[in-house]
Amino acid sequence: MLVGDWMSTDVATVTEDVSMIKAGRIMRDKKIRRLPVVDKDGRLVGIVSERDLKAASPSSATSLDMYEMTYLLSELKVKGIMTLEPVSIRSTDTVERAALIMRDRKFGSLPVVDETNKVVGIITDTDIFRLFVSITGIDQGGIQIGLRLDMSEGSLKPILDELRRFEARIISILSSYGRVAPDQREVAVRIQGLPETRERELRAVLEKTGHVLYWTRD
Repeated sequence: MLVGDWMSTDVATVTEDVSMIKAGRIMRDKKIRRLPVVDKDGRLVGIVSERDLKAASPSSATSLDMYEMTYLLSELKVKGIMTLEPVSIRSTDTVERAALIMRDRKFGSLPVVDETNKVVGIITDTDIFRLFVSITGIDQGGIQIGLRLDMSEGSLKPILDELRRFEARIISILSSYGRVAPDQREVAVRIQGLPETRERELRAVLEKTGHVLYWTRD
């Protein structure tokens, strides 16, 4: 799953000489929290966030009057408050890598650049959620079976054999490793709904293996 397949190409950008007021207006109108800053050729040179704008704004306790504040904000340019050399990602990188960076750095989005550092898109946490929903197959409903398996080769095969025997159509298979021992994994298998009798029989067979953590119908 590549960033280029899930990013938004309609990305708002500003240049360094744009005023803080205009940058804030763009963020408000576009409902975004981070705005890539580019040079005249569209290459990424910085990023300005909603937090940067708030930090640079005069305090409510200031002695400046409204006209002085307006003048000050109009004179303050993005160049003076942006973050230089921002973290970015390529369209050929995986979405998983983008998600890892966003999680670790607590970013809500990442600018996407090409080999010349030109901004070609942006990937956001909303895009990550959209991908997550797509790969789980939740929009198709069905039954999700949670399993705890060891990491040995072929540990999933007996489960798949039983699903095949009961003519269960698999929608998705996902593995996770964060809540189990190092030699184990949790596997979530989503299958299409089955007739009640066949579902009950399949569940009884799989539960005898001792691997079933949960069984839920969406």
